[in-house]
Formats: sequence, C-alpha cells, structure tokens
Amino acid sequence: MNALELLRMSRVKVDDATFALVSVTPQDFARLMQDPELSPRMTAPFMLLKDAFEVTMLLDDTDFGTMRHALRDAKIERGYRLVTFDIELDPGVVGFMAEVSRILADAAIPILAICAFTRDHLLIRQHDLANALKALGPHVAELC
Repeated sequence: MNALELLRMSRVKVDDATFALVSVTPQDFARLMQDPELSPRMTAPFMLLKDAFEVTMLLDDTDFGTMRHALRDAKIERGYRLVTFDIELDPGVVGFMAEVSRILADAAIPILAICAFTRDHLLIRQHDLANALKALGPHVAELC
C-alpha cells in the first residue's frame, strides 16, 4: 500500500494534554534521573531521545511541572499538542511523513515529527492546531 492510501485510512488523534519539548545536556539528564521523583509518569505519553549533543524530552505539562525546578540550563519550548496518525505503519513504508509534511507545509504549519515503531506523530503548536486539522481533514479517514 502506498503512502497516500495509508494516509487516507488514518485516524488522526489529538492528545488532550499540552506538551513541553526540553533539551538538556547528557550530564544534566544523568543528574535528573538520580531523583526518582523527577521521572515521567508511566500513565502519560513521553519521549526521551539521547544523541551525541543533547537529551531531548517530550513531557506533558504535569510531568514538566514536576521536573521544572530541576531544569536549570535547559532549553524549553512549550505549548505543543501531540497529534497521532492512528494506523500501523510498516517500517518499509516510503513517503508517509513526506505527504503529511507537504500538506502541512502548504498550509504554512510548522511541525516536529516523531516516529514510533508502528505509528507516526507530530508536535504542533496549540495556536496552529485548528489550521493543521483543517488541512489534514480532507486527506484522512477521521479526525478524532
């Protein structure tokens, strides 16, 4: 199945929470994780990505609030909504996110893409969410 067909079959879900994107140094992340009280809850979506330059955390506002006091030198961007394409995608699918990106670029909506093992997600600023859903609506099976 090609990317356009998969997109047409997708249900788009928007998480109820608002999220913060946080960047810390690997050293600061190690310090944070020494305190179990600062760990994200296992009941809310979150993401951790460590690369050679930083540790990026996606936290809902509740987890961010718990951790905020310990994020001394962090780079923080708030006000994101998590948009999920609720369709299982094989890792070999070509062009799914390219189609989504094109649709939203044509509507002048900036996105941050997050790909999990079977589903793709977007971070979209709260103030862009309505326009993003309006742009995606004609291309997907359902907006939830």
